[in-house]
Amino acid sequence: MTEIFAQDVAEGGVLPAERVVDRPAWAALKAAVEEIRPWQSKDGSIDFDAEGAPARATADDALGRVVAAVEELAPLLPHDQAYHRALVADLRRWAEGGFAVPDFLDSLLAFQPAEQRADGLQHLVVFPMYTQNGNPDRNLEAVVIRVVWPDWLAELERTRYDNPLFLGITFEDFTSGYDTNSAVLFPETIAMREAPERFSWGAIFCDREAARFRRVIKSAVDVTGLQLPEDAQGLLDDQERAQMTFVLWDMVHDRTHSHGDLPFDPFMIKQRQPFWMYGIEELRCDLTAFHEAGKLYEDGFAQGRDVQYAVLMDRLFRFPVTGERNRNYDGLGGQLLFAYLHKHDALRWTDNKLSIDWDLAREVTGRLRTEIETLYREGIDRPKLVHWFKAYDLVSTYLAPHPGSVWAKGPDALDLSQPPRKLVDDVLPDEFPLSMFYEALAKKLRKVIASTKGITAKSEAADDTVAAAA
Repeated sequence: MTEIFAQDVAEGGVLPAERVVDRPAWAALKAAVEEIRPWQSKDGSIDFDAEGAPARATADDALGRVVAAVEELAPLLPHDQAYHRALVADLRRWAEGGFAVPDFLDSLLAFQPAEQRADGLQHLVVFPMYTQNGNPDRNLEAVVIRVVWPDWLAELERTRYDNPLFLGITFEDFTSGYDTNSAVLFPETIAMREAPERFSWGAIFCDREAARFRRVIKSAVDVTGLQLPEDAQGLLDDQERAQMTFVLWDMVHDRTHSHGDLPFDPFMIKQRQPFWMYGIEELRCDLTAFHEAGKLYEDGFAQGRDVQYAVLMDRLFRFPVTGERNRNYDGLGGQLLFAYLHKHDALRWTDNKLSIDWDLAREVTGRLRTEIETLYREGIDRPKLVHWFKAYDLVSTYLAPHPGSVWAKGPDALDLSQPPRKLVDDVLPDEFPLSMFYEALAKKLRKVIASTKGITAKSEAADDTVAAAA
């Protein structure tokens, strides 16, 4: 192990390494991980008594190939030396423990990608984990990522939007858990014996977000007959530009969760609340990013105008019709934005065509942000349940609740002798159903949304080439 990991580090701590995914060891690593994944239970363990389970020797052999591949690839990535050492130790301990519920806390603590945010830096990441919006089970996964940290973004983070835990990343390659809709790499998804006091990084795949955005919004624009401004169309036509848009949007959105007049835990990890509270919080962060993007544009950052277009189009077209209708809080936020803009004449659906007054839309979007900020500021003086009702009032002013909703009938319809968290059970899975407009749009976009599963910049580039040739 000493010779394997003891590599000289180039000036600045970064080696101009060849692509990890071009090495045969990466293909061997992927194959071994894919062999192990079907053997695992939901909690990540392997039950050797289960039907179809491998022999213990077979599992040991596959795990050994994972370790060997990590050790062979590690010299390409000296900045991850401590992590890869700890990873090998965790992998071996998992095997020695009979492949019980995995515990990779030690290697997780050793992996600190936010400490060295260098544009283009690669990381080889292997963990038993679930992939948010992807695979719910804690299977072994392997993914090679590349950091997105251009100088202009680094300067904005240093001077205006401090967010030391944030990391923009792109895919190089991945195992099956990421051949899904997941676009994040979060430490809390990893199998560990206990959660650390605080997590020290969070990473978002801006290439997947950008590619998904471009494919779905192009289709939505075509279906609705929307005429886009030239600069908005340019954003849809340029993958690299869209990636820079999303990494900026994500950085500002992410920090907003802990900034502002917050009447409750901004991440809502330890609370059980009605899903419209999560929807309002996510929308608040997006509208803050929208507001800050406007100021950036005024200060000469073209990316600011792109963020404003992206927030509006992704929220209006993709969010409401993506995912299940079971307490879909991101979908709810998109529905609310659409209804608010429609109510204030910033968008119209006339003669089966959608039109948007973009200047008015920016102004009206700012008004919605003000309403939400007021809700938050006044919320600190309210009991939790009263605050939930005030938030419900805001949403139901613009969106029609389900006719069978108990919450829509007001406090008298609920058993207020129960603690607030119990009243969440009275919330319908689809408390605010889709409007007729969105029901029709969902049918039109169903196939294109399904086609974005596992999408990457590379796959979208191939589609662009085909389109250009046609």
